[in-house]
Amino acid sequence: MDTTTLAAFLAVDLLLVFTPGADWAYAISAGLRDRSVVPAVTGLVAGHAAYALVAVAGLAMIVASSPAAVTALTMAGACYLLWLGWGVLRQPAAPAATAGEGATAGEGATAGERAGASPTRVMLRGAGISGLNPKALLLYFSLFPQFIDVADGWPVAAQTGLLSTLHLTACAVVYLGVGVLARTVLKARPSAALAVTRASGAMMIAIGGFLLVERLAG
Repeated sequence: MDTTTLAAFLAVDLLLVFTPGADWAYAISAGLRDRSVVPAVTGLVAGHAAYALVAVAGLAMIVASSPAAVTALTMAGACYLLWLGWGVLRQPAAPAATAGEGATAGEGATAGERAGASPTRVMLRGAGISGLNPKALLLYFSLFPQFIDVADGWPVAAQTGLLSTLHLTACAVVYLGVGVLARTVLKARPSAALAVTRASGAMMIAIGGFLLVERLAG
């Protein structure tokens, strides 16, 4: 693949990755709730990696040609987003250092540890969010074929693998930056952190509801 094609793909891919959505909402929530954003970002990237494996295996076109499969996946993702969004609204995250106004630093850290889920659970939730995210579905099934040249000297699987590697790297860098920035900027601002967390939960519910209504109406 030539560098011009790769640069064009990366430009379009970054536009999609930088668009706030369910992945961003989860990264922000993890940045405020958990001691490390790495498990959450690992899960988000793992969900995209699952699509990458499917695409490399050549099954993307088969799934994309089945409206029933796409509809089922989209509805499952919508329901999952609704459930996660409600969970975030019901138990909004707060920075550990500000868990209680009169708490000491040690007490705040303990409260933060109790509030956070295990790294494995955080990672699995992240994988579920990105793995059922229709935006990821659109990326692999609609965008990738536009940058793959069957007449190129590279096998299609190798081209798909290279594009997937670029996409996964972009996801890891952007989502990690979002989570760390959320923690750094909002750590000393508990009221702002609470508002951002609730907004993240509301965003998940809004996206899930929109997708569900759109599929049911269609």
